[in-house]
Amino acid sequence: MALMHRLRRLIRRPLSASTVGARRPSPSAPRRGDAGHEDALRAQLTDDPNNEEAFGALAEIVRRRAAEDPTLEDPLRDSDEIPESKQREADLAVWALAEELAGHPRGWYPLIELGRLSLADDPEGAVRRFTTAAERDPDGRALVEGLAILRDAGMPVEALGLGIGHWRVKEHSPVVGKHLVLAALEADRVLEARQHLRALEMHPDTKAVRSLRDELDKAITAAEQTPPR
Repeated sequence: MALMHRLRRLIRRPLSASTVGARRPSPSAPRRGDAGHEDALRAQLTDDPNNEEAFGALAEIVRRRAAEDPTLEDPLRDSDEIPESKQREADLAVWALAEELAGHPRGWYPLIELGRLSLADDPEGAVRRFTTAAERDPDGRALVEGLAILRDAGMPVEALGLGIGHWRVKEHSPVVGKHLVLAALEADRVLEARQHLRALEMHPDTKAVRSLRDELDKAITAAEQTPPR
């Protein structure tokens, strides 16, 4: 329970403005075999906090390190609790990493990860993080990620709120429009789904829109023919 409380406190804490990506080991701590790789990954993320590949690789390192922490091997703890505790510590380590990188004014991907980690315990806070991420990313990649996560979590209404406020039809990927159409259907808003599909027609990439239009039109038609629940 103490570990969960720590994670929840971190989730609700304002974003840190600490040095971005800085590794902060004890001066006396031994350097691990992957320390050089870790330093290289942190350098990449300092230059580009939205480097998903580098973030994933670094997150794997900090997860593994947390899982290997010998302090978790408490002989008085039930053996069935150890894997869960290690998972919590791993999540906490990734949270700390993402929070550091989110201090970068262009860092939208770390905010997506923070939102993903906080969604179960703090859905409103997660939506705020997805919103900030979308505002930081003019290309719409953060918006696509946030919409996908919210829809996967069964939160189509929140996805619609996020998308409608930030979707720039002519500039963002058509995938944003696809998510909005499907989120509207999942929220039983068939008329709204049709409106989003019409808006998608304004996108300049007509080929990409054409590949989505038939699929989405069929989904809307099926919903229109289904009796209200």
